[in-house]
Amino acid sequence: QVQLVESGGGLVQPGGSLRLSCAASGSISSFAVIDWYRQVPEKERELVATITIGGSTNYADSVKGRFTISRDNAINTVYLQMNSLKPEDTAVYYCKGRLRFTMDIVWGQGTQVTVSS
Repeated sequence: QVQLVESGGGLVQPGGSLRLSCAASGSISSFAVIDWYRQVPEKERELVATITIGGSTNYADSVKGRFTISRDNAINTVYLQMNSLKPEDTAVYYCKGRLRFTMDIVWGQGTQVTVSS
């Protein structure tokens, strides 16, 4: 089964930027939809951004205008560009994919983003 692996997290100051990557072990086009979620301790995972196989995107209100989700089919990767970061963006960020034909859900292992001065 295709796996998803996130990378790109780290420590950044408020107002800074990070770009997260979600790399598929196989074809990223195996997925009908790829989502980015985030989670802080003792809270449920929050949907941050979505991109479909057709390239349609959607964002949580809390990140609109600051985050951009995109995909590069040539290298089987989905990105989350995060600008104007705030301390409240601190979380573990996960990518999630829904496979086109089996409808199976695949989660990555997560990457930590910390926004702090």
